[in-house]
Amino acid sequence: MRRGRWAALAVGLLRLCLAQANFAPHFFDNGVGSTNGNMALFSLPEDTPVGSHVYTLNGTDPEGDPISYHISFDPSARSVFSVDPTFGNITLVEELDREREDEIEAIISISDGLNLVAEKVVILVTDANDEAPRFIQEPYVALVPEDIPSGSIIFKVHAVDRDTGSGGSVTYFLQNLHSPFAVDRHSGVLRLQAGATLDYERSRTHYITVVAKDGGGRLHGADVVFSATTTVTVKVEDVQDTAPVFVGTPYYGYVYEDTLPGSEVLKVVAMDGDRGKPNRILYSLVNGSDGAFEINETSGAISITQSPAQLQREVYELHVQVTEMSPPGSPAAQATVPVTIRIVDLNNHPPTFYGESGPQNRFELSMNEHPPQGEILRGLKITVNDSDQGANAKFNLQLVGPRGIFRVVPQTVLNEAQVTIIVENSAAIDFEKSKVLTFKLLAVEVNTPEKFSSTADVVIQLLDTNDNVPKFDSLYYVARIPENAPGGSSVVAVTAVDPDTGPWGEVKYSIYGTGADLFLIHLSTGIIYTQPWASLDAEATARYNFYVKAEDMEGKYSTAEVFITLLDVNDHPPQFGKSVQKKTMVLGTPVKIEAIDEDAEEPNNLVDYSITHAEPANVFDINSHTGEIWLKNSIRSLDALHNITPGRDCLWSLEVQAKDRGSPSFSTTALLKIDITDAEVRRLRYMKKSNFPGTTRPVRKPKFKPKKPHSSQGLFLHPHCEIALFNLSNVNLYSRVFQGAAQAS
Repeated sequence: MRRGRWAALAVGLLRLCLAQANFAPHFFDNGVGSTNGNMALFSLPEDTPVGSHVYTLNGTDPEGDPISYHISFDPSARSVFSVDPTFGNITLVEELDREREDEIEAIISISDGLNLVAEKVVILVTDANDEAPRFIQEPYVALVPEDIPSGSIIFKVHAVDRDTGSGGSVTYFLQNLHSPFAVDRHSGVLRLQAGATLDYERSRTHYITVVAKDGGGRLHGADVVFSATTTVTVKVEDVQDTAPVFVGTPYYGYVYEDTLPGSEVLKVVAMDGDRGKPNRILYSLVNGSDGAFEINETSGAISITQSPAQLQREVYELHVQVTEMSPPGSPAAQATVPVTIRIVDLNNHPPTFYGESGPQNRFELSMNEHPPQGEILRGLKITVNDSDQGANAKFNLQLVGPRGIFRVVPQTVLNEAQVTIIVENSAAIDFEKSKVLTFKLLAVEVNTPEKFSSTADVVIQLLDTNDNVPKFDSLYYVARIPENAPGGSSVVAVTAVDPDTGPWGEVKYSIYGTGADLFLIHLSTGIIYTQPWASLDAEATARYNFYVKAEDMEGKYSTAEVFITLLDVNDHPPQFGKSVQKKTMVLGTPVKIEAIDEDAEEPNNLVDYSITHAEPANVFDINSHTGEIWLKNSIRSLDALHNITPGRDCLWSLEVQAKDRGSPSFSTTALLKIDITDAEVRRLRYMKKSNFPGTTRPVRKPKFKPKKPHSSQGLFLHPHCEIALFNLSNVNLYSRVFQGAAQAS
C-alpha cells in the first residue's frame, strides 16, 4: 500500500515537470541545393545583384510558439546579408567578390522568445567571369641581336586571370597578324617567325601588341569574354654585318691654275654600316693618282702633291678604299668608291647675254594675250655665253618673276646656247590683269667658287583680244512696281560689264522668256520698261519672271534672271454674294455674313463689317472682322425680343456694310433679313413640315390676340413665327419622335 502511494506521487511530479518544460526551436536541414532551411552547404554566385532574396531560413518550435530569425557576423567581417526576423528571408546587402572572399562565415539563430538556438554556417561564393586577364611584370622590353636565327625565342609574356574554370584560362595572340613575330597561344612565348630576319640598319625597334583573352564565362546571365593588351618593345642590337658606306657620292674635285701643292681638293666621307657599334675606319688610294694626289687615312681629305702645271692629264680617276678596323680574328670589311678630279683653268668670265647687235641686258616683245600652250616667243632672239672652259663655263638659266607663266630652255648651259622662252600657263597671260609682264633672265655658274652670274630684263607688252564674256553684277534682279503704273514706266536697271577694250567691251541687252511680253529693255543702258500698251493687273498676274541677256559684238553672252512683283492697288470694293440676304438665327447662335474683296494683297483685301442701320439699334452686335451677328447679351428669349419690338415680329431687316482697309477705302452695303427663333420653335416647325400626326396647319390671322391656352390644347404664338397648334397629350410623344428624326438626319 505504501509502495502504491509513492508511485502515484512520482507520476504526479513527472506530469508537473512536463507541464512546465519549454523545448527549444530548431532549423530544418533541407540539404544541398535547397534555398530554405539552415543554409547548410549553401553557395551563391559572386555576380548576384545586391538586394536579391537569396535564401529563406526555415525552422519550427515544438510547442508551436512564434519564432524569429537572426543572422550575425564576426565584428571584423562585412555584414553581407540581412534577414527578415519574421519570415526568415535573407537578402544580399553587400557585393560579393570571390577573388577577395571565397567563403562567408555567419551565425544564424532561431528563437521562440525563451530559447535561442544558434548555428555557425559557411556560405561558399562561387565564381563568375568578372575578372579580365592582367599582364604581370610590365613593362616588357626585349634586347635581341639582329642576327638571331628565325624561329628563336625572344621573350615570354605572362598574364593571369583570377577567375576559375574557363574564365580563368588565358590564351595569347598578336594584334598585328602581319608581324615578323609569333606568339604561342598557351605559353605566351614570343618567337621570330620562320623565314623572318631582323636588321638593325632598317629598323632598330619593333613594337609588338599582345592580346591575352580568357576562355569566357557567365556574368549576370550573359556569356562574356574579357581581354587585355600589352606592348612588348623589341630593341634590335647591332652586330658587325654591314660593310662601310660612303656618304655624298659621286665625288668630283677640281684643280685650278693657281692651286698650290698640298692644297686639299676634296674630302670623301665613309662610315661603318653598322651604326649601333661602329668600327674605326681608314682611307687609302688604290690606284689612278700617278703620285699627283694623296689621301689622309683618318679624315679622307684628298690633297694635290704637285703644281697644276706639272700634271699630265686633264682628268684623274682615283679609287679610294675604306677599311674597318675589326677585332683580331674577324674579317676586315672594305668598300671602294671612284673619285673624279678635273684640272681646269681660272674662272674669270661671267655668263653674258647677247642680242642681234651684241651684249644686251634688256629684251622687249609685243604679243596677244592667251597664246597657245607651249608656244615659243619667237620675237625674242637671245644668246648666252661664258668664255671660260670646262666646269667654269657651266651655268644654270632661270626666269625670275611670276612663277609658272613661262619656262626657259635650256636650263643648264655649257659655254653657249640659244635662249628659248616657252608659254607654260596661257590663262595667266591676261591683258585685263596685267598689260605688261616683266621677267629677269638669270644665268648663274654651277660648280665655281665665284658663282659668277648676270641678268637681262625681258619686257612683254600684251595686246588685248576678245577673251571675256559680259558679266552681270548680280545673278538675279528683283523689282516691285504698282499695278496701276502707266505704260512705258521704268522698272529696273541691269548692268553687265565686259572687261575687254574697244568694240569687244561694248554690251547690248535683250530680254526673253514667257514673262517678258509686257516689258522691253533699252539696248545700251539696260533699263527695263513696261510696254507702252501694257496694262498691269495684280489680281490677274502678280509676278513676272524672265531672263535678260548681255552680249558682245562676237556673240559672247551671259544671262541673269529678273523677278518683277506687282504691288497691289486698292481698286476693288468688297462684294456681298447678294444685295439682299436672308438668315435664320436660333437664339444663342450667331449668323454670319461674308463679303469678298478681289484685291491681291493686304490690307486692300481685308474687310471690316458694321451695322449701318437697324431699328431699334440696340438689338444686334456684329464682329467687325468675322461678320458674325448675334443678339445682345440682354436678350435671352423670344419674349424679351418681342417686348422691345413694336410689331412683336420675329423677322428683322438690317443694313450691313463691308468696308476694306485700303487707301482710299471702298465699301458696299447689303440688306440682311434675319428670322429669329429658338430651338423649341425650330423643332415644332420641323414637326409641322414633316406632317406628324396630331398637328394642324398654322392659322393665319390678320391680327394677333394672345389667349390663355386651354387645358386640352397646345399654346398660341404669333402666327408670323409659324408655330403649330398641338394637342398637349401628344406633345411629349412628338417631341421624342422629332428628336429621334433629328439624330437620324
